[in-house]
Amino acid sequence: MQDDKALLEYPAKQAEKEDGDEGWTLDIQPSTSLFDLQLKEVWQYRDLLQMFVKRDFVATFKQTILGPIWFFIQPVFTTIIFTFVFSNVAGITTEGIPPALFYLAGIIGWNYFSTCLTDTSTTFTKNANIFGKVYFPRFITPLSVVISNLLKFGVQFLLFLLLLGYYYVQGADIRPNLYILLVPYLVALMALMGLGGGMIISSMTTKYRDLQFLVAFGVQLAMYASPVIYPISSLPEKYKLIILANPVSGIIETFRFAFISQGTFSWGYIGYSTAFTVVIFFLGLIIFNKVQRTFMDTV
Repeated sequence: MQDDKALLEYPAKQAEKEDGDEGWTLDIQPSTSLFDLQLKEVWQYRDLLQMFVKRDFVATFKQTILGPIWFFIQPVFTTIIFTFVFSNVAGITTEGIPPALFYLAGIIGWNYFSTCLTDTSTTFTKNANIFGKVYFPRFITPLSVVISNLLKFGVQFLLFLLLLGYYYVQGADIRPNLYILLVPYLVALMALMGLGGGMIISSMTTKYRDLQFLVAFGVQLAMYASPVIYPISSLPEKYKLIILANPVSGIIETFRFAFISQGTFSWGYIGYSTAFTVVIFFLGLIIFNKVQRTFMDTV
């Protein structure tokens, strides 16, 4: 692919540039810490990071007729189907919130987390041809996935705001509150949780490819174990703890509460999601840094 060719040539050009500017050869030192985020190197290779983001964006919609319009089509059609099946047919309550708004709020949040997780989980297998030929900070590749998906989330979030404004003008009981200030933090939690989980799975799939299929299947099932299609307050007490054990549940519930002021908010939910995210991210980082040294022998 032309994009991959450009990525392969970039580190060589970077080395030539350094040779010309400083008279140095490229000095590659092994990472001494499994917790190393390689932030200094990531900054030095920021142009490469942009190229990866561009590659992911272009590859998603290459040879499609509608192109980026799929950003809107996917959540819109999913919302319509959820509204028909779960609200009209199954009669699941949305606590007075217009069903389309209720489901869209959950869908865009879940989509961001799930795409970060599933796309990152193929880092090693998808980029093996590049990793095996040139050096660059490997952390750039999963990081680029999170950033490119953030662009998609931004577009879908705009769609949510338009729908929110429509129902507000129509007189629906919608009361955005100060918890909106938490939204960037909630997005960061979803990104880091998906990134950490994806790095763990990606590291394990270098040996066990079955995990790729298990992850795709498991993510679909996990959505039903989160408040995407129902509010937590509508659940029987004996099931609440099961649903809240999903660390994404508190994030989605808080996101919805911030814009609509209905549902459940708890600092305990946010605290649990934060603690889980920190653990899963650093665990993923340790495993990723360890596997990147030897994965070419097994992938």
